[in-house]
Amino acid sequence: MAEEEDFSSLPLTDRWVHKVWKVRKQAYEDAAKMFENTPDEHDPAFRPFNQDPGLLKSAAADSNVAAQQEGLAALCAYLKFGGKDGLRSRSQAIPPICEKCLSSTRAATKASGLEALMLYIELDVPGPVIEDILPTLSAKQPKVVAAALAALTQIFHNFGCKTADPKPVLKVLPKVFGHADKNVRAEATNLAVEFYRWLRDAMKPMFWNELKPTQQTDLEAQFEKIKAEGAPKQERFLRSQKAAMERAPQGGAGAEEYEDDGGAEEPGEIDAFDLAEPQDVLGKLAKDFYDNVNSSKWKDRKEAVEALYALLNVPRIKDGDFGEINRVLAKLMKDANIAVVTQAAQCIEVLAKGLRQGYSRYRSIVMQPIMERLKEKKQSVSDALGAALDQVFLATSLSDCLEDVVAFLVHKNPQVKEGTMKFLVRCLRTTRTVPAKAEIGQIVESAKKLLSESSEGLRSGGAEILGTVMKIIGERAMNPHLEGLDDIRKSKVKEFYETAEVKAKDKPKPAPAPAARAPAGGPPKKILGGGKKAPIGVKKAAPPPSAPSPEPAAPAPRAAVGSKLGMPKPSGLGGLKAPQKRTLAGPGIGSPSRRPIMSPTPDDEAPASPPQPKPPSRLGLGRGGLAGRSLAKPSAAPAQAAMPASPTPSSGLTALERAELEELRLANERLIRQLEEARHERSKLVSEIQELKNQNAGLIEDHTRDVLSVKAKETQLVRARSDAEAAEGTNERLRRELDRLKRALSKAEAMGVNGGPGSPSSPSIGGMMSPTHDDAGIYRDGGYPASANRNRISFASTLSEEKENGESAPYPRSKFSPELRYGGSGPSSGRGSPARGFRRDIGGDDRDVRVAADGASAYSGHADRSGSRAGSRLGDAANGGAAAAPAAGMESWKRAAEVTSQLKARIEQMKAKQGLSRP
Repeated sequence: MAEEEDFSSLPLTDRWVHKVWKVRKQAYEDAAKMFENTPDEHDPAFRPFNQDPGLLKSAAADSNVAAQQEGLAALCAYLKFGGKDGLRSRSQAIPPICEKCLSSTRAATKASGLEALMLYIELDVPGPVIEDILPTLSAKQPKVVAAALAALTQIFHNFGCKTADPKPVLKVLPKVFGHADKNVRAEATNLAVEFYRWLRDAMKPMFWNELKPTQQTDLEAQFEKIKAEGAPKQERFLRSQKAAMERAPQGGAGAEEYEDDGGAEEPGEIDAFDLAEPQDVLGKLAKDFYDNVNSSKWKDRKEAVEALYALLNVPRIKDGDFGEINRVLAKLMKDANIAVVTQAAQCIEVLAKGLRQGYSRYRSIVMQPIMERLKEKKQSVSDALGAALDQVFLATSLSDCLEDVVAFLVHKNPQVKEGTMKFLVRCLRTTRTVPAKAEIGQIVESAKKLLSESSEGLRSGGAEILGTVMKIIGERAMNPHLEGLDDIRKSKVKEFYETAEVKAKDKPKPAPAPAARAPAGGPPKKILGGGKKAPIGVKKAAPPPSAPSPEPAAPAPRAAVGSKLGMPKPSGLGGLKAPQKRTLAGPGIGSPSRRPIMSPTPDDEAPASPPQPKPPSRLGLGRGGLAGRSLAKPSAAPAQAAMPASPTPSSGLTALERAELEELRLANERLIRQLEEARHERSKLVSEIQELKNQNAGLIEDHTRDVLSVKAKETQLVRARSDAEAAEGTNERLRRELDRLKRALSKAEAMGVNGGPGSPSSPSIGGMMSPTHDDAGIYRDGGYPASANRNRISFASTLSEEKENGESAPYPRSKFSPELRYGGSGPSSGRGSPARGFRRDIGGDDRDVRVAADGASAYSGHADRSGSRAGSRLGDAANGGAAAAPAAGMESWKRAAEVTSQLKARIEQMKAKQGLSRP
């Protein structure tokens, strides 16, 4: 017992670090009670712990579990009542809490450790606490890692992902999902589910692809359960947030609004862009990208743009010089291949989405080409173009895009008009800033023009634009713009107004305006009466003792001044001036009495007012000391001097100022109208320029088309001429061949008639007979030796083949046709005969030469001009072959008939071919 008494007599700091755990435990309990009983955070009880943060670390890392439990309770009391000085121990106390307390088997120790982390966060911000917890995820013991993950889950559950930054934790999630311990993976799943409550699908790009398919499936099943829940709300607040809620008017309502803003809107505000790290895509761009994208082959261009899309499709892009890429993409909007156009539009979409506000400087490069391509009727292309325009708008503002939108609303192409109209409606729905009055005027005028279009879609679109604008600025402000429209169109606009959903609404500003006008008209009369209305207030100068304090003295007479403003000045200035101004203190009389002499000159009422302020000015001069006091406020003196110079029955001394204010307002309105007219004129000029550009482009296209058609016609004419020349050459050659054959035939016939060697009148060598003509005009040949049977040939075929192969004729000369036999001597009279060329080129001559022998030779002569052919009967009377002659004649007749039919078919074919090819 003596030792215990001695321990209790020791100072608290000594007992705090005593080697006996019971002493330390008692010290922790005493410190917790002492902290709770302190009046404020500046109490001396906190001073030893503020000076030595290691004391709190030793309490959290106490080796005895019982003492550790009480030490954590003392730490929580210190953080709760001690103020921001407790942050000095944060970096020293959190690691032992994560390593020893969160994984403790005692529930009280675990709860106290988690509460200590929450209190550290409430004192400042969650970021440093989370940074100190993350190293614990690499601990060797799985229970420590699981406890740290559970603590992170509680932190995000209580403070939300808007107050606590989730990015550092999302980066390490794949690592803990791959941990070998199932408890660690289970806590990682709980943390991911908690993230999904706040972030939804925005968190997936950070780690989703690094998970296993089974883990993705399990998480998707958990996410499905959460989708039905409402939006989460922040449950614990930082001290700075609590102070802001306390300062808000109507504390309860302010707190509720804060919770609503922090909870309900939080999931919508956080997206993948806020969570992702910027990625450098320019450095990864292929070296041959610009060559491929400018290739003449559409497949090369499409592959280049697809590779660019894969590169740009990241949550966040590091800012850089993307001007050249945007110029290339804008050029591809005019590509003839719609697949290339669609892919280029998708590239613009992801680039604008990845750069956000950084893409605003490239808007002028891509917006007009995209809107010009809206003429494409294919739905997939128009959807891609619309998505690209939406992302470009989100990166800029309505004011930046309005000029181009208004210009394209009057485009000559109805498809472009419709696409631009739909884009404007989407812009009005998504914008968060209310357009200026001039911009609203431009939008309304363009929408009114659409109401008179012939297309129903454009008319409905114009009404939808007006209804959406009415939803933004209000029905009352929109009514002046709807003047001149018929009831049917107004009802249509009203329908769209009732169904429109917008994010920007014009807040009513009538309350601040009357508040500002009230001091100028009613209440300000009381405030300004001490200086400006002194001449009138003189009549009510009952409180002269209030002279030393001019401001309190002024309100007393001002109460009744309002009713007597107009009467005293016109009625009797002479009798009332001297006594009333003597009794009144000088501050209200001195300054206004001097300055009215100078103020009347700018207004029309100046001639009437000078005689009235002159007497007061004398009184003011008589009281130089009092008049000097008014000079202490030279800034208010000019305003006060202008008031008394314009006496009117309704407003008193403020008429001059009101007249000047009216003039300024009129001048301001005039300038605004001029500015609006100038803007309207500028928009007209821009639209005219655009129309002229479109017309010029159309004329260029027509001219190019005409030039191409002329060139095509010229090419066809040249080809026709060349074909005609070739046909003429062929005809000329055929004529020459025909003449040559005619001459050869006539020569052969002449030689046959005149006789010669082997003629029928004289016996030929070897008993052979020369060819003769019978009464029917059939050319016949005499007999040939029997040995000629093996040399039977067709002149038109075999002779040409032998000539090409360089072979010599193995048969005697007497076997040739009459042209060869009698046409002349030498080889040229036979193989050089024109019969070959004639038969090859013309194919229509009804002639054939055939040599046949069957015991005796037979010769088939030429047919007449009509194409008839008859077989010749051959006989060899000299050799006594009369018995075999009839059989040989019949065989020759059959062969001649076959050849004749074949020749006729070929002649008809050649004639048909020549008739088709002839120009």
